[in-house]
Amino acid sequence: MNDRQMLLNRLHASENIIRETPAIHLDFAIDSNVDLFAKLEYSNGVGSIKDRPALWVLKRAIERGKIGPETTILESSSGNFACALAVFCKMLGLNFVPVIDPNVSPLYEQTLRFMCKNVVKVTERDDTGGFLKTRLKKIQELLNIYGDAFWTNQYENIDAVEAHYNMTGEEIAKLQVDYVFLGVSTGGTIAGVSQRIKEANPDVRVIAVDAEGSVIFGGRPKPRHLPGLGSSITPALVGQAQIDDVIIVPEVDAIDACWELLQKHRLFVGASTGSAYSAIGRYFAGRPQRSSSKVLFLCADRGAAYMDSVFDPAWVAWRKQSEHQEVEAIHE
Repeated sequence: MNDRQMLLNRLHASENIIRETPAIHLDFAIDSNVDLFAKLEYSNGVGSIKDRPALWVLKRAIERGKIGPETTILESSSGNFACALAVFCKMLGLNFVPVIDPNVSPLYEQTLRFMCKNVVKVTERDDTGGFLKTRLKKIQELLNIYGDAFWTNQYENIDAVEAHYNMTGEEIAKLQVDYVFLGVSTGGTIAGVSQRIKEANPDVRVIAVDAEGSVIFGGRPKPRHLPGLGSSITPALVGQAQIDDVIIVPEVDAIDACWELLQKHRLFVGASTGSAYSAIGRYFAGRPQRSSSKVLFLCADRGAAYMDSVFDPAWVAWRKQSEHQEVEAIHE
């Protein structure tokens, strides 16, 4: 058995960790004609929507001979993608080096340090006030350090789009929805999902959800405090997405939405999910529906990684106070 086949056999044994995720119905008070569904992507084996592209990217790279038993896997990630890679690389017996930043949750950082021999944490902000460009610069340095290395590159790797086209998008297409609200960070999810669902139904509307302070859609950059949504660059994969509208959500609104999802709907979810839920309220408050519309959003991950931020009352009070001060400064 050659090295490639050995890795593929190990990978095949891991593939059942990815399964079709359920979509549950939620009450929506703003408009009775909105039939709202939450697709629980945190039901994936490692615990987030990033499980799908992480496994798919590794699989494709192994099939092409770009990854062997001695290859070191590199990636820049704020949490979920790195955690998924860490688990899959552990199963495959591969060395994985994640590059993280101070916005990573303590839970994710602890997980990565437990599973990986080496975790690189950058602390210098880039020219947009974020850390992404600094992380990407560190990746280039590491590629020169490790002789046999493969960067999964979730920001540009077309395999990430393919993963969501074949899995997430295929599952959503079967639900025959009218609207899909998708948070945007690396662009792989919205590119793959939008391509597949519009192929099935060209009339379905895809609404991109971005964080205030992100530059993906030309917004004014400013420091962001919650991982998982937005970016300090415009990822190349976003250009492959078929987007009908964009909603920008302030972090404080995302926080409030996370609490509402927990208290009203009993969904314990992270900040990007809160942003998508908040965006739905903003969108339909100004667009009352004359007939029934089936609307879906993704619950990208669970709220456990946000216990020291979104679900910490002291942190929330600090974040809302700092947001208030930022708004006052702009108006002075």
